[in-house]
Amino acid sequence: MSNRTDPSRTLLGLAVLSVAAMVVAAPVHASEPEGKPRVATSGPAGGAAARLDAGDSNTCALRSDATIACWGYNYFGESTPPTGAFKSVSAGFRHACGVRRNDTVACWGHNFRGQSTPPTGSFKSVSADYYHACGIRPNKTVDCWGGNKYGQSTPPTGAFESVSVGAKHTCGVRLNDNVTCWGNDHYGQSTPPTGAFESVSAGPKHTCGVRSDDTLVCWGYNNDEGQFTPPTGAFKSVSAGQSDTCGVRSDDTVACWGYNSDNGQFTPPAGAFKSVSSGGTHTCGVRSGDTIACWGENSDGQSTPPTGSFKSVSAGDYHTCGVHSDGGVECWGSSYDGESTPPTGSFKSVSADGLHTCGVQNNDTVTCWGSSHYGESTPPTGTFKSISAGFFHTCGIRSTDTIACWGKNRDRQSTPPPGVFNSVSAGFFHACGVRRNDTVACWGRKGRGQSTPPTGAFKSVSAGYQHTCGVQRNDTVACWGFNRRGQSSPPTGAFKSVSAGRRHTCGVRRNDTVACWGSNSWGQSTAPTGAFKSVSAGSFHTCGVRSDGGVTCWGREARTPLY
Repeated sequence: MSNRTDPSRTLLGLAVLSVAAMVVAAPVHASEPEGKPRVATSGPAGGAAARLDAGDSNTCALRSDATIACWGYNYFGESTPPTGAFKSVSAGFRHACGVRRNDTVACWGHNFRGQSTPPTGSFKSVSADYYHACGIRPNKTVDCWGGNKYGQSTPPTGAFESVSVGAKHTCGVRLNDNVTCWGNDHYGQSTPPTGAFESVSAGPKHTCGVRSDDTLVCWGYNNDEGQFTPPTGAFKSVSAGQSDTCGVRSDDTVACWGYNSDNGQFTPPAGAFKSVSSGGTHTCGVRSGDTIACWGENSDGQSTPPTGSFKSVSAGDYHTCGVHSDGGVECWGSSYDGESTPPTGSFKSVSADGLHTCGVQNNDTVTCWGSSHYGESTPPTGTFKSISAGFFHTCGIRSTDTIACWGKNRDRQSTPPPGVFNSVSAGFFHACGVRRNDTVACWGRKGRGQSTPPTGAFKSVSAGYQHTCGVQRNDTVACWGFNRRGQSSPPTGAFKSVSAGRRHTCGVRRNDTVACWGSNSWGQSTAPTGAFKSVSAGSFHTCGVRSDGGVTCWGREARTPLY
């Protein structure tokens, strides 16, 4: 999952999970409280943004210090967020919810149906709209609260990757990539088509999703303006609003379709965008330069974003850790089992995966933190040169150049072959290493061919989910294993390093630029320009260390660290 082949790396990352922004407009069913401003007047100072969520008549976004800023309609306090640090935010109809840094959910604004009274416990993500909200628990089950007249707050059993709340229905993407919906189905908005999906977005009366081939499909109510009928072409993301729908194309431009009032929510500005969120009668997006652009209705200031510095944060199964120049470790993202709570001390390298993290300290011993259900955070004694954390197991190169592995061993991924090795990389259920003679040896699960390396000499190797990639002696990249998303089809050219993620792969070219290939459902394969020292591909996001030592992340709710 990470760039585990280089013991001097300073950053390893895994992905995170987020919820698409869902919005809806409807008449207010309670009197407007007195003494509260109709339009939120406070806003951050600064410049850039990377993630935001457009509600019915307001918008919320995350500052670079992880606090929330909201602007627009504020009758019920929906644009007056609580203080504190958050991982994600979702603006609904007259209320909003966010996942705090301690993984609990806080909601504010209208609470007529209990939609702003979330249950206790930990959440990975949250989606708010109309009179209910839903979130994904750490065990990937869905929990909902608020209005339930149509069963929209009664989710089915089973595990989900993501969930999206509409007006009176809810949809989610299951682990097998199929979409399941529940609640009101009067217009067919809860009857999704079959097939594999990357993401889903539930609007008031219609739903849209990005299929595994990056095309769009919508179902449910189709107004006279055609919100149900998406354009052709490849898309990275989609957001279903009240009367229109918008999506980010593969070339980073925004396309919108459906109702286009005199305020022009149908008409996006030109230029490249990272994400877009359709609201009631307005739309906002994050440009490639991290600035916010909004268009459409502005009666409540919802299309006038505040200035300020914003960075998106992770809210999912995975986390990211990095090593400071002074040797200290900083982690961000999920910390359900303490995987983002590193110990003090000075480290040479760190490796993050699953629900645990391990690092080589300055005295060459290994320290691990987080989940140890299978013993993956219980390293053996002795000194190590490098470490690589897999999903439920860990491997390291000892000072004697032999490999030691610990943790889950059902597929014998923790039973390395004998001999001396230059490097090792632990994947989900397999591991690979470069031997002293520069050949690659793999062990563990073999079902997709991920443990059957080609012959020849390699400089490094990186084990992902069901595929593996390595840099050959001639500096070209070779990959093997599962290739449904193109993750095992590297581009030509010379590379310095490579990192295999869940369904995508990234590498640093000889000219220090980053190239990525494979799944790009959340922008994890859309690398920024500039020079990089290293790159680490996670499940749905990627992080890299720039030539100046700064960290940049991109993809699904990827958050750049705040140091």
